[in-house]
Amino acid sequence: MTSYVDSVLISGEAVLHRGRVSLWPLSPRIILGILLLPLLGIGLVLLVWAFVLYKTTEIAITNKRIIAKFGFIRRRTIEINLQKVESIQVEQNVPGRLFNYGTIVVAGAGTPNLSVPAIADPLRFRKHFMEATDTSQSSSDRLGRSRSPEFTGRAV
Repeated sequence: MTSYVDSVLISGEAVLHRGRVSLWPLSPRIILGILLLPLLGIGLVLLVWAFVLYKTTEIAITNKRIIAKFGFIRRRTIEINLQKVESIQVEQNVPGRLFNYGTIVVAGAGTPNLSVPAIADPLRFRKHFMEATDTSQSSSDRLGRSRSPEFTGRAV
């Protein structure tokens, strides 16, 4: 079974970085699920819930866009072209700083904000995003830059 990100790549598009959900924010569900496992229904439901949240959230940076997918049965996806992204924010509370997870908020021009909670190593994700946008902008500058008339110093 391929991931959603792999299934929506277009020709010439390559994944530069994949983010993943941190297990730290899911740890209360996991611990409670283990403790309540003797009560088969409740403990098992909590463990399955944590597993589904962990496995069904995908976020990736490609050389053309940011792709995010949430959910298993009810799927929600957001794809934003790199050129349309205006800002990327990292939000971390105290536990997030201690255990290196946080929320990534991507704001795009004309697109809804993309908010991905509980991402592991969000600063590295932001770094990969900045590198991808620099690469994307420099390649588009080389390919499609229109030359402005050169200044000759003479009055017209």
